Amino acid sequence: MDANHYKAFTGKGRRRRHTQMSEINVTPFVDVMLVLLIVFMVTAPLLTVGVPLELPSSKAATVQGNDEPLVISVDGEGRLYLEDVEIELVNLVPKLRAVTGAKQDQRIFVRGDTNVSYGRVLSVMGEIHNAGFKRVAMISAGPGKAASGAQQDNN
Repeated sequence: MDANHYKAFTGKGRRRRHTQMSEINVTPFVDVMLVLLIVFMVTAPLLTVGVPLELPSSKAATVQGNDEPLVISVDGEGRLYLEDVEIELVNLVPKLRAVTGAKQDQRIFVRGDTNVSYGRVLSVMGEIHNAGFKRVAMISAGPGKAASGAQQDNN
């Protein structure tokens, strides 16, 4: 055999028929981003405070702030929740001090169900206020909104 036949069997001396593509295919990347967007859009409303309440409505404007407030909820049966953990009224102030690090300027939102007695909500707010926390606010549903309005407590 001569040298030309040898090159044909080994692949040496052949020209490449296909050149490599140097472009990035962004279609799979866009597909993944759209799926993630849909997942986050579906799960974001589920990340609200976990105690379901029927809040009273109010015409008050929304209170804006930079720090994340603590939320205390009183359900229709009078049970008390710090964020979404049930707690007794006598344990509320020590837990608040532990969570806030005794920071007296921490914003605290009190949510009371429409069916709970006014006295129960006031006793909770009184305990918080007597403990030295001055930035206590009540949450209401607002006109046509779900738990977005707040009124500042001036007591």
